[in-house]
Amino acid sequence: MRRRQQPPLPKRFGLDPARLRLPEDGPWATIRDHLVERLPRVDPARIDELLRQGGIVDLAGPIAPDAPYVPGGAVWFHRDLPEETDVPFDITIVHRDDDLLVVDKPHFLATIPRGQHIRQTALVRLRHELGLPELIPAHRLDRVTAGLILFVINPARRGAYQTMFHKRSVRKEYEAIAPYDPALDLPRTVRSRIIKEKQVLAAQEVPGEPNAETVVELLEHRDGLGRYRLKPHTGRTHQLRLHMNGLGIPILGDDFYPVLTDKPVNDFTRPLQLLAAALEFTDPITGEPRRFETTRTLQAWTDPQGWAEGSPATFASRWP
Repeated sequence: MRRRQQPPLPKRFGLDPARLRLPEDGPWATIRDHLVERLPRVDPARIDELLRQGGIVDLAGPIAPDAPYVPGGAVWFHRDLPEETDVPFDITIVHRDDDLLVVDKPHFLATIPRGQHIRQTALVRLRHELGLPELIPAHRLDRVTAGLILFVINPARRGAYQTMFHKRSVRKEYEAIAPYDPALDLPRTVRSRIIKEKQVLAAQEVPGEPNAETVVELLEHRDGLGRYRLKPHTGRTHQLRLHMNGLGIPILGDDFYPVLTDKPVNDFTRPLQLLAAALEFTDPITGEPRRFETTRTLQAWTDPQGWAEGSPATFASRWP
C-alpha cells in the first residue's frame, strides 16, 4: 500500500494543511500565477501575503513570491478559517483507552469540519484539547443531535472500527421526545424509502423499495409528551426524524420536519430532542462485547418548561 505523503506543515487547530498538486501542463510562469487562477475565491493580495510570510510551502520549505512554476509539484498551506460562533457546551468523555475514545457530544456541535463549521466541531476540539492529532471519528452524528460518538485514537485500528460501522454491525439506540398519541400502536417497525438530493437540505420519503428501517418504542409518557426509544437498522440521512414525522409525532425541536425553518447558527434555544443513547458491538480487535451509554438527558423531558422557553442553562444537563 502506498504511504500517504507527510505534509511539510504541522496541523493548525487540529487540521491538516491543504495540499494542491500542480498540473503537469499549463501556461503559468510562477507558482503564484497558478494559485491566483486555481483559487478564485481567495483575494490575490492574500496569496501574496501568505507567500511573503512563508505560509505556502513545498517539500523544500517556504516558496518565494517569484518562485517558478514546477510541473507535477505540490504545495501546502493553511486555509483561512471562517468566523465561527462558539458552541458554549462541553464534550463529555465517556471512555478512553489506547485505541478508542467515546464521547458525549452536545447539541449544535458538528462532528467533523464542513462548510462554516471548522474549529467548532467535535473532531477539532478534541484533537486540540486532548493533544491527539491523529484522532478520527469512526462514524458521524448530526450537528443538532446530541450523544455518543466513537473516535479512533490508534491509526492502525481505524479501518477495523470504521468498517464495523460501515457493515452496520454496531447496534445503536436513540432516545427522542415527541408528542404522545394514544391511538398509535407501538412498538412498531417503520420501513420506507428515503432519498437525499445534493444541495437540498431536507431528505424525503418516496414510493419504492424500502431502504430505511427503524424500530420505534414508547418508554413512558406524561403531559402530552412521550419518551421514545429508536433503534435504526439502517443509517439514511435524517432517518429517525423522517420516520417519527411520518408517524405523526415529529421530534420536538425539529427545524426540518414537518416544516423547514431557517434557524440562525448562533441560536442555541430549543435543541432537537434526539439523543444517541447507546452503542453496542463486538470489538473487532479483542472479540469482546462492548456497550457504551450516554451520560446526558433530554431537556424537554427533564425540564419541559425550560426547553419551551429556550433556557440554555440546562442544555448540558447530566445524569446525577
